[in-house]
Amino acid sequence: MARHGWNSDALRWRLTALIGVALAALALVVTLLDTFPGDGAGTRGTTRDGDKVHGTPAVPPGDASAEVGWGFTHTQYSADEGDARATDRVRKELADQGRPIPQIQHIMGWGAGNPEPVQGRYDFSEMDRRVDFVRGTDGTPVVTLCCAPDWMKGGKPGADNTDWSQQSLETAPERAHYKDFARLAATVAKRYPDVRHFIVWNEFKGFWNNERGRWDYEGYTELYNLVYKELKKVNKDIMVGGPYVVMDSFDPRQSEGTSTTVKGPWGRMDQRALDAFDYWNKHKAGADFVVVDGSSYTEDDEMLPDEFRATDKLTAVSEWVRARTGDLPLWWAEYYVEPGDSQDDRDDWTEDHRVAVQASGLMAMARGGATSGFYWNPQKRGEKCAGCLWTATQLDDGGAELPMLGLIERFGKEFGPGTTYEKVSVAADDRPNVRVIADRDVALVVNTLDRPISAKVDGQRFAMKGYEVKWLKR
Repeated sequence: MARHGWNSDALRWRLTALIGVALAALALVVTLLDTFPGDGAGTRGTTRDGDKVHGTPAVPPGDASAEVGWGFTHTQYSADEGDARATDRVRKELADQGRPIPQIQHIMGWGAGNPEPVQGRYDFSEMDRRVDFVRGTDGTPVVTLCCAPDWMKGGKPGADNTDWSQQSLETAPERAHYKDFARLAATVAKRYPDVRHFIVWNEFKGFWNNERGRWDYEGYTELYNLVYKELKKVNKDIMVGGPYVVMDSFDPRQSEGTSTTVKGPWGRMDQRALDAFDYWNKHKAGADFVVVDGSSYTEDDEMLPDEFRATDKLTAVSEWVRARTGDLPLWWAEYYVEPGDSQDDRDDWTEDHRVAVQASGLMAMARGGATSGFYWNPQKRGEKCAGCLWTATQLDDGGAELPMLGLIERFGKEFGPGTTYEKVSVAADDRPNVRVIADRDVALVVNTLDRPISAKVDGQRFAMKGYEVKWLKR
């Protein structure tokens, strides 16, 4: 009877329908439990799909290099949101460069939400959108593994409870949660298999030892090593770098706590930063590239002897790092040449002035042996945005290229990885007024004065406007 009944068409249809309804109901219950967990943690919208692959990998296994070139960092506002026509303009502009532009995105903050509001529950919705944007530009996605969910640093779990204050973002995970953070890093790597470059943490945030008056480089290095090992378990070809320490400097007249060897008219290096780098370099589990961060001006916002010659610090620091790390590529994850105000805004200069000093900064890093530098894009939603890369994409006519983007795109195109730099002849009278860098094909010339000049570079005589940035064919 039972066998005959199952083979009956009518009965088989009814049982199949009932089973389908039951499975659909079960799936709904599971989804609701995932979306609204019963732990009172306020994690609405989070799921357990941390190991899920998001998108189609754009880079086949093994096809990656630590030499990524010159690019920028996505911050709180970027071109992944706004008017569709405006975002498409930015995407097309970046994709049309004929080279992958490296772009950094953090896993929490600076445009990304809390990735793991409660242990084991993930929310990568905003991170997914940013990674998809980079993919849409044919760029090279780079992930900075910072910052840490609140529950890893003594705070309350839950997306609704996330503390987005500066103090919270600048707090490191507690030592007891270092392994949890390393597991989160591995989860991110599994989710985005085409992301092959990872920076561990950001500016030693939360790793200051008040008792000793120095960086807790032991704690940072312990965290770094755990993350490094977990990422390599995911894929041995993943590229990992650190320590992303801030290379601060002081007035050259200050001697206490400053370096006796890394110094110049621009100032004297903070010895504590150098010590932190040296400890990491000696005790690291491994590294595929080296990361530093810093400004051309001193801790007191002094640009010595002036804003252009102050960028020589970036050369000196780069040379110091390279002397200790051999063939490892050197990245500047952030670099600043214009002091910010109390709100960290940098809008005192004209755009011509800003681009000229930024060009000098890029030259200085390259002269010191750096192969990558990432401009911190101060994107805003308003119509005016000093130093931004494009006009606000919230405007229907937004997404237009601004001068800083033009500089970064051209510098990356002309002086990408593998560039061999050559000497350039500059007339003696012009040397104090211009800054130059060149390879076999082109020379980049910057007028450091706010007035027109006549310059002779590479045997060519030409006029330059105040603060002009000029490209010459060789």
